[in-house]
Amino acid sequence: MDTLTTSQSTARQFIVIKLGNEQYGISINYIDNIVRMQKITRVPKAQPYFRGVINLRGEVVPVMSLRLKFGLPADEITDKTRIIIIKLEQQSKVGLMVDQVNEVVTLSDESIEKSNIDANNGMAGYISAIGKSKGELISLLNIQLAISDKEQTKEE
Repeated sequence: MDTLTTSQSTARQFIVIKLGNEQYGISINYIDNIVRMQKITRVPKAQPYFRGVINLRGEVVPVMSLRLKFGLPADEITDKTRIIIIKLEQQSKVGLMVDQVNEVVTLSDESIEKSNIDANNGMAGYISAIGKSKGELISLLNIQLAISDKEQTKEE
């Protein structure tokens, strides 16, 4: 009984999203909401990966494309496209456009391996660890780094 409670306390939940053919996990602690695709109002002179802003129940939320941020081909809007609303410590929110939201997975510490990918290698710096669930690998995102305004490649 004690081992069950111990393993429960070390388990963490991630929402699994899809970008292209790859699966990524975002810690559920950062998720505020998941909404269907809606009209995005463009913002002039914003970074290319910022798609604009949406009105979410009276609150203006900036929306960025994770595909563009990661250097992938531009988004193809489908009926599965979602905007994940992320809440940060400063109480600010940002929306992330993703191809699809798959499921919520619970990963124990044993099924998570720290990423040893070279952090200077493009989008690899946004990946904090690799999770294993049902025989599939899920790249776990360092969401704070992924949504920061700094372009990773220009910092060198």
